[in-house]
Amino acid sequence: MAPLLDRKIGDAMLSSLPWRSKSNLLTCSLVLLIYLTSHPSLAKPSSLKEITDGNWEDILAGEWMIEFFAPWCPACQQLQPVWNEFADWGEDMGVNIAKVDVTEQPGLSGRFIITSLPTIYHCKDGVFRRYQGARTKDDLLSFIDEKKWQGIEPVSSWFGPSSFMMNTMSALFKLSMFIRRCHNYLIEHLGIPVWGSYVIFGLATLFSGLVLGLILVFIADFVFPSRRFNSPNYYQKKQTMEQARLIQQLEEEQEADGEEDDEDDEDGEQDDVWRRRRASPEGRPEEVLRKRVVGNREDQDEDS
Repeated sequence: MAPLLDRKIGDAMLSSLPWRSKSNLLTCSLVLLIYLTSHPSLAKPSSLKEITDGNWEDILAGEWMIEFFAPWCPACQQLQPVWNEFADWGEDMGVNIAKVDVTEQPGLSGRFIITSLPTIYHCKDGVFRRYQGARTKDDLLSFIDEKKWQGIEPVSSWFGPSSFMMNTMSALFKLSMFIRRCHNYLIEHLGIPVWGSYVIFGLATLFSGLVLGLILVFIADFVFPSRRFNSPNYYQKKQTMEQARLIQQLEEEQEADGEEDDEDDEDGEQDDVWRRRRASPEGRPEEVLRKRVVGNREDQDEDS
């Protein structure tokens, strides 16, 4: 109401001036406007702050309203004028108004788990709440002025931007953006085909996995060594077991040799018996055949 009243008073004063005074005043105003336009440093600085990976911890202190946007997003483009007007009221309401370009700050996109655009967060002394109301200047102002954010459940500490889990997510998003930039560099600047870039990244992933696995194995062996290797009598017991194994192996070989000798002896005895039978008159084949023929004749005589 007060600005409107001041404007009416100014118009009345301007109308009461002579015509020449009016033209002089308009000329001075025009010159002053051109001067301020040509010297932006003298104009009123923008109240809208930009948050990056380097200064994001500033939002952990005080009260903030943060918009996550992308330049290519139509909804973000529609919200931008409203957000700029809302930022002009931030200083009067004691709240910091900021924006984050997720295409330039992929780490913050992962840290806050941005799944849709635009996304607005309210932060009060490090406690984050997601704004899901209407995206008009009046609704945004009433959200701050009437402290409607108190009725919204805050983000869990597990998923807070400063938690270990979200730090890991931020690192992964940064890594993915780095890989994408490398892929674009290989294709656009070096002229490598797309499949060639995929092969390079596949081999790099395989090699890095092998190296990481070896490092983890070495760390595990160093931190948690095997107990049997730490035993003072381990090598003595190992030597004793080796000697016992050799002795058992020698005994088995000797038993096998003894069994072969016994078999040879048995074969020799059978050969001796066979030779004796062949040497005796009764053991010769012709003698056995003669006895068989004589026996058959005797049987025929008895039958007749």
